Order: sequence, then structure tokens, then C-alpha cells
Amino acid sequence: MTTSQHEISDEIAKIQADSPKGAPLLDFPPYRSTTLRHPTKEPLHVDPEGAELVAPVFGHSDVAAVEADLTLQRGGDPIGERIRVHGRVLDGDGRPVRRQLVEIWQANAAGRYSHQGDQHPAPLDPHFTGVGRCLTDDDGRYSFTSIKPGPYPWRNHHNAWRPAHIHFSLFGTDFTQRLITQMYFPGDQLLALDPIAQSISDPAALARLIAAYDHSQSEHEWLLGYRWDIVLTGSHATYLEPSDD
Repeated sequence: MTTSQHEISDEIAKIQADSPKGAPLLDFPPYRSTTLRHPTKEPLHVDPEGAELVAPVFGHSDVAAVEADLTLQRGGDPIGERIRVHGRVLDGDGRPVRRQLVEIWQANAAGRYSHQGDQHPAPLDPHFTGVGRCLTDDDGRYSFTSIKPGPYPWRNHHNAWRPAHIHFSLFGTDFTQRLITQMYFPGDQLLALDPIAQSISDPAALARLIAAYDHSQSEHEWLLGYRWDIVLTGSHATYLEPSDD
């Protein structure tokens, strides 16, 4: 029998009640695939300089300003609610992280990715690829214009739906320091039902993954603004997926 959302929510509540508040649990049974995917051994240490010899290299000229606007596509405008997501990338002492490569990818407004692996019956948008990138400026600021993504089914259990989210990738000081996380939207009731989000046992840490509505960035009759700052280190760091996961 397929597990119901009620059973998943009961599992989440029990684990959260019995677990100390802190880092997310890598083996989180309500998130079914972690049973097979979570690391069970110590990571293998390698020489980072060896990886850097074959890693991609980019300069300022390689990242064009238009790549931060996901709504600019050939042939027409994408369907959905236009948004701007902006913020700062900071270190644990509040200092800006300059010239940081920030990449995002996301589903379209119907909750479907432009990827052959996504075959659920929601429409593709021919004018939306769902990918973008930019470099932070001297103040550590980044900004993307996009379409608010829709929730989508993910078959973890019966009637399982992921909350709307945008994937973020940052590269630290080089390509061997890739950091990945997800940004969620305020007021999304699916967050409380989502095993991935709820694997973060510290409510304050989960809250740091939720953007804030920013009316100062909204534009009249055009788009809504959201602010989301990313803190790379320290006690208020944004939760990032383990590099060995």
C-alpha cells in the first residue's frame, strides 16, 4: 500500500520530537530515497588542486547580464507571475562575498522542469528554460528576474507535492567548492508537509531558506519582489546540501 500524507506527517512529527535541533538528518525515512542515497562512510579526501586542473574557468566576460533575466526568451514571454529575487551573499561576519558565481534552476509556472526526466502531465512553456546565472557585485548583491515556479508531484508517497522553490548553486572561491540549496516562498502551506524541508529539524534554520516579500522591489503592473540573503558560514548560515551527498 502506498504511504499516505497523513502517515508521512506522523513520521515527520515523531522524528522531530525525538531528534535534537540542529543539522538536517541525512537519513530521514519520510524522505524515502535518503535510505539509499545518504552517505554511510567518511568522505574520501582528495587533492583539490588536481580537480582544479580540469575544472571550468570563467571570467567576467563569460557571464552576460541578460543571463540573470529568465523571462527573456526567443519568440515570446513566459507564462506566469513575474518575480524578482534579490539579496546578498555574505560570510559569517556579514562581509560581502564579491564576484561569486550564482546559478539558479527551477520549474515553470505549471510546476514542470524543462528536462526530459520530468514527464508529469503539466504543460511545458516554450518560452521558459528555467535556468539563469549572475556574478555578485562589490556589495555581494545578486538579482534574478523570473517566473514564480509552481509546485509539482514527486512520488515520495501518495499525493506528494513539492512546495514552490528555486534551486541555488554557489561556487565559493573556486569550482571545487560548489554549494547547493533551495529557496522557498513565504506562506506556502506545502512546506509543513514536505519531507525534504522538514528534514531540517531546527525551525530557525528552515526559516532562513524562506524568502521575504519585498515590496520595494515590486514593479507597478509588472512583477513582485522577494529578498533572500545567503550566509555561507557561521551560526546563521544558510543551510546548504553537504558536499559529499
